[in-house]
Amino acid sequence: MDKKGPEKKARLLAALDKGMVMIHLDARRPGVLVPASLRNESHLRLNLSYRFDPPDLTVGEWGVRCTLSFSGSRFTVAVPWSALFAVTSQVTKESWAYPDDMPAELLQQSMVTTKAPMPEAVAEQPVPLAERPRAILREVVSQEEPREPPAPLVSVESEGPKDDPPPPKRGHLRLVK
Repeated sequence: MDKKGPEKKARLLAALDKGMVMIHLDARRPGVLVPASLRNESHLRLNLSYRFDPPDLTVGEWGVRCTLSFSGSRFTVAVPWSALFAVTSQVTKESWAYPDDMPAELLQQSMVTTKAPMPEAVAEQPVPLAERPRAILREVVSQEEPREPPAPLVSVESEGPKDDPPPPKRGHLRLVK
C-alpha cells in the first residue's frame, strides 16, 4: 500500500457510507484495469456505490475493485491507491484531492487556470491618481444623411393560420432511482 493508501481508503469508505462517490484516477498508471478505450485517460472519473448491481465493490489494502457498466457492458475495474488522486462525495459534495498522485498535465493545467499572487518584485505598483490619464467624453456628430424609418412589422396573425410547432423531443438522459 502506498503511503497515502490508508487515508484514501478511510475517506473513500466514509463517503461510500453516505452514498454515491466519484473517484478520479490516472488510468495510465500500472495496475489499473479499465476498458481498453479508457486506458489512456489521464483523468478518468468513475462512480462507485454499494447499491450498484452487482454489489461486488471491494475496498482493500491494494485499492478498489468493482464491476461497473460501460456503454451497457459490464467490466471489472481495478484501481490501485497510487492511481487514485481525488475522491468526491456525490451526497455531501465534499472532495479530497491528493496532488502528489495527480498526473503532471493536470497539475500544469490547474496552475494555468488558478490565479496565484504575483511576487512583490514583479507586481506592478498602482499609479497615483494625479499621474493617470483622464478620460474625456465628447459628442460625435454623424456625417451620414438621415435614414428612412424602418418598414412596419407585419403581424403574424394577418398571414393566416400556421401549423403548430412540433412538440419538444425527449432528452437523452433519464432519472433512474
